[in-house]
Amino acid sequence: MGEAAVEYTKVADLKPNFVDVNAIVKVVSVSSPRTVISRRSGREHRIAEALVGDETGSVVLTLRDEMIGMLKTDQVLEIRSGYTTLYKGSLRLNVGRKGEVRKANVEIATVNTKNNLSQITHIQIPWKSYETGPFRKKRRRGTSIKRRRRR
Repeated sequence: MGEAAVEYTKVADLKPNFVDVNAIVKVVSVSSPRTVISRRSGREHRIAEALVGDETGSVVLTLRDEMIGMLKTDQVLEIRSGYTTLYKGSLRLNVGRKGEVRKANVEIATVNTKNNLSQITHIQIPWKSYETGPFRKKRRRGTSIKRRRRR
């Protein structure tokens, strides 16, 4: 059984909090790695950032541990099951535990670095600022939970 056709997202279409992002991007530059300590486990991790993009725009890709050595400048990559986050108001593309990065057999001639989505400051409203939370519960009047289950 063959793989289903994968739908790829263009970099210019990325927004904060996207999940299951598939994209084909070209590496423009890779920063030198730094060491950080995980708040959850207390373990040390190496983190680096790479500017990646396509003809529509560019974004910062966060690299962790073993992924750092894999990427080189001008390499075209296929990102599967990635996600986007905001870090200090800046859009980041991430590849989590379930995601994967591999070399792509596609050619991207130029990368639009003028449309760098990571340089745009996004404002994220915290949930605490909402009066009742981000989602309001809708309740029916006059019906109990037991009556709704019997229907």
